[in-house]
Amino acid sequence: MDKVRLGRTELQVSPICYGTWQFGGDWGKVDESAAIDAIRHARDRGVTFFDTAQGYGFGIAERILGRALDGDRDNVVIATKGGLRMDGDDLVRDSSPAWLRQGVEASLEALGTDHIDLYQVHWPDPGTRLADSAQALRDLVTEGLIRHVGVSNFDTDHLRAFPGVETLQPPYHLFHRDIEADVLPYAAEHDLGVLAYGPLAHGLLGGGFDEHTTFPDDDWRSQSPDFTGPGFLRNLEIVAELRRYAERLGATVGQLAIAWVLAHPDVHVAIVGARNPRHLDESLTAADLTLGQDDLAEINRIMSGAAPISGPTPEGM
Repeated sequence: MDKVRLGRTELQVSPICYGTWQFGGDWGKVDESAAIDAIRHARDRGVTFFDTAQGYGFGIAERILGRALDGDRDNVVIATKGGLRMDGDDLVRDSSPAWLRQGVEASLEALGTDHIDLYQVHWPDPGTRLADSAQALRDLVTEGLIRHVGVSNFDTDHLRAFPGVETLQPPYHLFHRDIEADVLPYAAEHDLGVLAYGPLAHGLLGGGFDEHTTFPDDDWRSQSPDFTGPGFLRNLEIVAELRRYAERLGATVGQLAIAWVLAHPDVHVAIVGARNPRHLDESLTAADLTLGQDDLAEINRIMSGAAPISGPTPEGM
């Protein structure tokens, strides 16, 4: 798999990043052995970029990733995120300098490594000055614990207030395109590396859902209005039309969705998470699917009647 430079960093990464959110417990029961096999399969298939977070089970996903990579730090780039913590049963935002430092130290231990290539603030914290969070991470760069500083789920106002940011991890898929208006142009202007998460719309664009689809109680989608009601049914019809168009290109709807994300000139990387190696193989080949202007125009036409998907927030998990 060809590599791309992640914004103004010197990091050279695969355009498909393997994400590990699904191993933190928010998507249902986790089989650790199968998870390790899936991560190693991704590495064997040429994926060199892996994304995780302290908040994905507070150590669970990071430990699985660390065990799967087994000390292989010369050939992979590891990104993780901090700035969330549990307050009783509630998940809260906390990007205070003290918590970020504690988070970095916990992530290093969980991952079994002496440095993190890219450390990202998971969500903006209204209770902490962004400049203070940024300074805390710059201090950790100076100490050699992290190499690069990024943020996730930030808008342009947040980005402007966060000096030294090098990358951005936003949600971006066919049903969630808000960042096209200003966030992506800002990222391009400042040469920020963009690694988009959720290209398959949290499974909807994988093509396996129908009107009878339900989710276990321990899967966050079971409580999400994005996956129930008339909006969900309307989007299933959209996905069916996208599938028919993808077949004309010799692709699956999932491959079409990932290729569409990567077709945006301001996006460097698409993050995919797959427990099944076959599904992962399907996603990886999306990097080879080139969409022309006519394809993009037809996809826009198909999406014109879609119901937007907002996705989860810490307060809703």
